[in-house]
Amino acid sequence: MRPLRYSINVTLDGCCHHEAGLAPDEESMNYWTAQLERADALLFGRVTYEMMESTWRKPATGTWPGWVTGWQLPFAEAIDRAKKYVVSNTLSGVDWNAELVQDNVGQTVQQLKRESGEGLWVGGVTLPRALADLRLIDEYEFVIHPVLAGHGPTLLVGLHERVQLELVHRHEFRSGAIALRYRPARVTV
Repeated sequence: MRPLRYSINVTLDGCCHHEAGLAPDEESMNYWTAQLERADALLFGRVTYEMMESTWRKPATGTWPGWVTGWQLPFAEAIDRAKKYVVSNTLSGVDWNAELVQDNVGQTVQQLKRESGEGLWVGGVTLPRALADLRLIDEYEFVIHPVLAGHGPTLLVGLHERVQLELVHRHEFRSGAIALRYRPARVTV
């Protein structure tokens, strides 16, 4: 079975808005590129899909815009070519190497997990909370930025049940950010 990994940037006060943390640098982009390359496919909700597509879809000209610097290029190439599944009841279609998932999200994700491969990756805010409620997330990875945002969307708001986690990996960045990877704890009765 392929594990489903949830990865997101978050501030110390729990804000997970994409502009609330530290600006990306070469070290963090290399880290995220490696994480994307561990995934056979990406799962996005509509908002995350549209945000990522508007930023990281390679233009029809085949040339990346000038703002994509040399150290951003590996990330841009990795996310552009990745297989994507988009969960949305409002979109009528998707492209950018994507398939639309509109019904039975839990069953669809379970089926994707049963396929062979390295793993699946989910990002965003709303979809991961729904998948956490269904107990479908196998790893949680939080890149915690040394910033207090004071506002914005917060991590996993509305989760129905507590999820006990065990730390399995830690990575410190020169910027002061820390990546912490957890797996749900096995509860013994």
